[in-house]
Amino acid sequence: MKMTAFVTVALLLGGAAAHSALQQPAQQPATEKPAEEKWPGADPRPPNAPTQKPAFPGQTRAPERKTDVAFDVVTVAQGLNKPWGFTFLPDGRMLVTEKPTGALRIVAADGTLSAPVAGLPKVDGRNQGGLLDISLSPRYAQDRTIYWCYAEPAENGANNTAVARGSLVEGAGAEPRVDDVKTIYHQQPSLNSTLHFGCRLVWNRDGTLFVTQGERSITPGRMQAQQMDSLLGKIVRINADGTIPKDNPFVGKEGVRPEIWSFGHRNVQAATLNPTTGELWEVEHGTRGGDELNISRKGKDYGWPTIAYGIEYAGAPITGGIQQQAGMEQPVYYWDPVIAPSGMFFYTGNLFPQWKGSLFIGGMGSMNIVRLDVKGERVTGEERLLRENKERIRDVRQGPEGAIYAITDADPGRILKLVPKK
Repeated sequence: MKMTAFVTVALLLGGAAAHSALQQPAQQPATEKPAEEKWPGADPRPPNAPTQKPAFPGQTRAPERKTDVAFDVVTVAQGLNKPWGFTFLPDGRMLVTEKPTGALRIVAADGTLSAPVAGLPKVDGRNQGGLLDISLSPRYAQDRTIYWCYAEPAENGANNTAVARGSLVEGAGAEPRVDDVKTIYHQQPSLNSTLHFGCRLVWNRDGTLFVTQGERSITPGRMQAQQMDSLLGKIVRINADGTIPKDNPFVGKEGVRPEIWSFGHRNVQAATLNPTTGELWEVEHGTRGGDELNISRKGKDYGWPTIAYGIEYAGAPITGGIQQQAGMEQPVYYWDPVIAPSGMFFYTGNLFPQWKGSLFIGGMGSMNIVRLDVKGERVTGEERLLRENKERIRDVRQGPEGAIYAITDADPGRILKLVPKK
């Protein structure tokens, strides 16, 4: 893509993608080494914060590991309005959220979209708000309960991240609906911001629910990521009915919200359980040059905004301009420049045996799927799939048959499927 076209697209996307694009040189000097040689790894672009040093070898710019797996990309469905999250029903159909309108759709095997599922509460669909992630109850076969995350309108134009649940009802000739709807979690405090809601829903092995969130971006919210009487910038853990697990790390501590699992997060839009260890892995948006892959552990502080890789969008250092501090966790891996992550999973299927154990992440800024080789708690290689794609990848999932599915953040948006090449 030519520079002018790249910048135009990036400015339309906004945020990290735009800033990353503007860092591209208009033309590579003839005497300069090729970008791939100067900046090793899967991303040839120069970093936004080149003077920063990783805390350990391999924390950023892991070697590019091309697997040369041949696959076809199939369009499963199209015509969606900026889809944000999706999940599979037991019969193989999909539930897909449409962010700005708050509509939930059922997608049939042939790609047909249902009418919007009735009964969901109103969302604040401005900017990054709207209807976000969707998940089935671990006991869905028995209770037909679904859970969803959304930007909840509050008083005087404020809003917050919220989680609701209800029973999915379908019948012959009737439009689908959700009954017995109850909002079981409200992020507090509410703020006048249309940014950084999070929010992924991940079921723990013990039946509790992790809810990832953001700190709402604006300065009053950002600083609350380190304040323990606030739920902003936190990953929380709740029971299926919204009550607080008794073994949460801060239960019973004065001045600390008992929902908190970990804190010091910026904007977490990708999360999944590691199938080997059962731990929660997450990827959060940084500013320019600071997207982070973390293992969210009980009671731990992930540093934002005290420590951070990357720089502010305007170019200045973040807070004190430091990347390490005692008592604060280091990311397993970070990207500089950013990929703008959304959605992730560890591949456990059989359709792509070479990819078994790989971590897949959707890239909105990079507009591709990022595949990571992971050994223990270290990233050992990185590969970019769908390099020719021109749409932001909002979510990625493994299908029940082992195919890899992705949704594109567009209007109209699509559901894509990666299958072995015939």
